[in-house]
Amino acid sequence: MANHKSALKRVRSSAKKQELNSYQHKSARTAIRKLRAMTTKSDAEKFMPKVVSMVDKLAKKNIIHSNKAANLKSKLAKHVATLS
Repeated sequence: MANHKSALKRVRSSAKKQELNSYQHKSARTAIRKLRAMTTKSDAEKFMPKVVSMVDKLAKKNIIHSNKAANLKSKLAKHVATLS
């Protein structure tokens, strides 16, 4: 365990950040699953900008890699385009 005040504070703050990051990551994954499960194109097109925004925010905060974000957005766009 940490011995200095600053190290103890660092432990607390990093735990708080980890909790927030994991919440945001899990929320985005759930939204992606929800988008992939959609069968109507109109619903998917309405929901797509929200999912893209979530993925972009994760990439901006380095929760996921920027290339992974780009791959996800590309695959989701392809999926929405194939819906009828």
